[in-house]
Amino acid sequence: MAHPRLATYTVNGAPKYGAVTDAGIVDLSARFGKEYPTLREVIAAGALMKLADEGARHAPDHGLDAIAWQPPIPSPEKIICIGVNYPDRNAEYKDGQDAPKYPSMFMRTPRSFVGHNAPLVRPRASTQLDYEGEVVLVIGKPGRHIKEGDALDHIAAITLCNEGTIRDWVRHAKFNVTQGKNFDSTGSLGPWIVPYTSESQIADIRLTTKVNGETRQDDRTGRLIFGFRYLINYLSTFTTLVAGDVIVTGTPTGAGARFDPPCYLKPGDVIEIEAEGVGVLKNGVIDEA
Repeated sequence: MAHPRLATYTVNGAPKYGAVTDAGIVDLSARFGKEYPTLREVIAAGALMKLADEGARHAPDHGLDAIAWQPPIPSPEKIICIGVNYPDRNAEYKDGQDAPKYPSMFMRTPRSFVGHNAPLVRPRASTQLDYEGEVVLVIGKPGRHIKEGDALDHIAAITLCNEGTIRDWVRHAKFNVTQGKNFDSTGSLGPWIVPYTSESQIADIRLTTKVNGETRQDDRTGRLIFGFRYLINYLSTFTTLVAGDVIVTGTPTGAGARFDPPCYLKPGDVIEIEAEGVGVLKNGVIDEA
C-alpha cells in the first residue's frame, strides 16, 4: 500500500489542495475547504488521514498535467533549516573541528521556495546557485519544551526540499548565511506531504540528489548527527512549534560547491531529490528575467 500523498496546487491560478493518485488529483478543497481553507488547517486539526481516506474514495478531479504544484504548506509560520547535519558534511568544512555540540540553523522565507516541476531561478546577482537535497518534517501538534521521548508525536507529515543556496552570498558577512539562503524562488518544497505514521517510516530514509541524471548526493537519515527527536526538543526550547511549521533537516555531502571546480546549477539543468516512501521532487533552472 503506497503512502497517502496530499498536495497544494493551483488550477488556472486558483489555489486548491487534494489527494494525489497515479491517475490525477482528487480535489479535497472543494469538499472540505469551508472547514479547512488550506492544508495547514487540516494539519492543525489532525485530519490528514481523514482527508487521505476520503481522497481514496473518489476518482481524480484533475489530471496531473492540468495543475501547477505549490509548496505543500501555504504561509507556514516558520521554515527552520538545519545546517551541517550529516557526518561527512562536517568533514567537508576541513576546519579540523569535531562534530558540533549544537545544530547550526537559519530561517527561510516562503517566497524563497517554489513547488515541484517549477523552475528554480538563478538570480542576476550571482551564478553560484547550488542544490541541497533534504528530508523535511512538518509539525502537527504544537508545543514548547518538548521532551525527546515525546518529540515524534509532534510530527504531522514529511516532504522534501531542494534547499537551493547562493554560495557566494552566504559568505558576505562574518556570522550569517541568511541572504544566500533567501533569494526568491531559489529552492523548492514538495511535491506533496506524506502523513507521518510511525518512527520506522523516518528512522533510516535513503535520500538522493541527481543533477541531469547523475547522482550527486546519497545518504540516509539514520546517520544524522542531530536526529529528528533531538531537533524537535532543541528547537522547542527557544520557540513554540506550531502546526504547519517546516523543519528542513540537513543535506548530505555532494553539493556543487564542493566539486573542483564547483558544479553550480545553470539554466536547463534538472535536479531530482528522491526519498524512500516520499517520492521525487523535480525542478529545472532558469535565469532571472
